[in-house]
Amino acid sequence: MGVRRMPSFWSYSQNMAQVRSFLKILGLLATFFGFGQIAAAQDSTDGWSLCNRTSYIIEAAIGRPEGKGITVEGWIKLQPGSCKLALPGPLEPKFHFVYARTSSAHRGGVREWGGNTDLCVDPTGSFSLESPPECAAMGLESRGFRAVEITRRTRWMTPFTEIDNYDAEKARAAGIQRLLEEAGVVSGVVDGNIGHKTRAAIAEFLKKNGLPDTTSEADLIDFLEQVAKERGRAVGFTVCNRTKNRIWSAIARRGSEGWESRGWWMLEAGGCSRVIDRPLSGQEHFVYGEMEDGDTIRTLAKASDAFCVGRSKFAIIGRDECEASAYRTALFQAAPPPVDRKLVFEFFERDFAKASQNER
Repeated sequence: MGVRRMPSFWSYSQNMAQVRSFLKILGLLATFFGFGQIAAAQDSTDGWSLCNRTSYIIEAAIGRPEGKGITVEGWIKLQPGSCKLALPGPLEPKFHFVYARTSSAHRGGVREWGGNTDLCVDPTGSFSLESPPECAAMGLESRGFRAVEITRRTRWMTPFTEIDNYDAEKARAAGIQRLLEEAGVVSGVVDGNIGHKTRAAIAEFLKKNGLPDTTSEADLIDFLEQVAKERGRAVGFTVCNRTKNRIWSAIARRGSEGWESRGWWMLEAGGCSRVIDRPLSGQEHFVYGEMEDGDTIRTLAKASDAFCVGRSKFAIIGRDECEASAYRTALFQAAPPPVDRKLVFEFFERDFAKASQNER
């Protein structure tokens, strides 16, 4: 059985800025999440507005026509129940494009809203790109954007929705409920109805963190997001470099579609990267490392499990016939089993074979 590029939803906490990457991510417009109907905006601001009618914090990117190309810009942060102007008017009556992802504060993997138009994004921070011919050539990643046909020059609104079909007020309340659970404050049903128990938990949370009881909902959401992110760092898979040299790392494990391998993460001396940000099960995980040692490359001495790797950033399903799919075979080392849903693997110089003239 051959291998293929993987449209997976593992989250990267750090990307290799120096590696020229291409990872095709499919937009999720399936049963549970989607775009609402596209309509004229309800407010008085001219332009294209994005509205979040979900219980998640969303980060959005847009593509707008620019001459014969498309300029892609991001990220626009949307709290649950909020709207923001993504593009000031007057608007050009043409196809525009939009993609969105959930904040890393939310557990259960990244949720995405998108479509079938592949455009480049910088997943690590704010960006503005003018139709790069190849994402990999600029160290960027590809995402599937949805086409939005704007037919008015004044106001247009695109809402992001989920199966519960909240209005703005309910979405905001549901978002607070979800973040309270993910921040470890209180567990309960996420339904957009905040009762006495939840209000008491919010009051206790504000008091415990030295925040006034007049704290706005927007500020509460921001604070809960940061707490949830910190809490989330206590789970997942982290790789660390305990050598004095740079290491390029990759990982592999069995996923829902079979064996999967991913890379690369660049680890500077003393650096770490969180390569999976979700709680781990007891399944096997494997690691691969290439340590730069002058003009040579050293690989792991005790590695014995073969997986496929690419020359740039990769996500591959399958581990056989790598070369037939323009990849190469590399030997990975088994990692220790996860403990308490997390795993930290440390590369030490003693783990690497003697220097050789191997090419990456």
